[in-house]
Amino acid sequence: MAAYDCDVLVIGGGIVGLSTAYAITRAAPGTSVVVLEKEPGPARHQTGRNSGVIHSGIYYRPGSFKARFAAQGAAEMVKFCTEHGLPHEVTGKLIVATDHAELPRLHALVQRGRENGIPVRELGRAQIAEFEPEVRGIGAIHVGTTGVCDYGAVAARLALLAQDAGASVRYGAEVRVIGRRGAAVAVRTADGAVLRARALVNCAGLHSDRIARLAGDDPGMRIVPFRGEYYELSPAARGLVRGLVYPVPDPAFPFLGVHLTRGIDGHVHLGPNAVPALAREGYAWRTVRPAELAGTAAFPGAWRLARRHWRHGADEIRRSLSRPAFTAAVRRLLPGVRADDLIPAPAGVRAQAVLRDGTLVDDFLFASSPRMVHVLNAPSPAATASLPIGREVARRVLAELR
Repeated sequence: MAAYDCDVLVIGGGIVGLSTAYAITRAAPGTSVVVLEKEPGPARHQTGRNSGVIHSGIYYRPGSFKARFAAQGAAEMVKFCTEHGLPHEVTGKLIVATDHAELPRLHALVQRGRENGIPVRELGRAQIAEFEPEVRGIGAIHVGTTGVCDYGAVAARLALLAQDAGASVRYGAEVRVIGRRGAAVAVRTADGAVLRARALVNCAGLHSDRIARLAGDDPGMRIVPFRGEYYELSPAARGLVRGLVYPVPDPAFPFLGVHLTRGIDGHVHLGPNAVPALAREGYAWRTVRPAELAGTAAFPGAWRLARRHWRHGADEIRRSLSRPAFTAAVRRLLPGVRADDLIPAPAGVRAQAVLRDGTLVDDFLFASSPRMVHVLNAPSPAATASLPIGREVARRVLAELR
């Protein structure tokens, strides 16, 4: 160890990076780990800006990382929150068809849920009211294993557990330079500090492709950021929603549509939509970073994606710019809501990997090179799946140390 500051450097202090650090300390006690996070605390981006849903895994292709890790991760997340006294609740959720054209897709979800080992109950129009009296639909499915929690609190606890096991978590440590020298990986942070390690893990989320290129690896994809904008129901209208209500998703698009989420704090969030962000951390239309926007515009996959999904994109932008249009999308599920019941809430940004041909990567994506492991695509349900994802990444990086 004389030539190294640690065994493993982890870039990124979101829930995936912290879960990875925690998993390494559990799988290989004595392995020294340093987590570098550019923000002043954990979970400042995707982890801390989502709806807090513990996903069941019903949507995902059987056998995929998402299907396996979400179903496994949901049970583990509930157990983790229970063991550590973190706020959570298993509420179940409804996926509701509001149009006859959606019924075949709803039935396909029932079959997919069963293939993924997820208990699913089909509901008729009248049965929907037993769960959600104010929701309207012509059919639905109830998924009992879905819940809610506070992922920011989970990430903070993972950081503490990793530190208790000997890991170091350094905040305000933005990585600027990465180099390989023999068997060592070296990084330099914005304050000029240099750290040397035997291996590096890239869990940089919105910046994962950039970090991979900084390390000298071609990720074969690019992160295209999509902002998810939310409203919440006014206190007087919160009684309209008891739990979690989702529309039937379009299988050609990796976003789940505008849904209704009663969070662990009792607030009811509506959303998100999905609009192109003008910066990787572009949480509002006014946030524009020309260099990042130019990088996205220069990527052929972004233009191919836009041509393929321009109708979806136009609808999402319309809902972003028009509260009445957003309200209309909500009213498909919740006809009793009014525009003045909606209060703007903080937005999130999804780090979506896109291939050069314009394909949206629809599974978690990992890549390895000598002494390095990159987590290149880990959007929703990555928070739900963070514990098994952490073990998978730990397995890969520990293999690099042998």
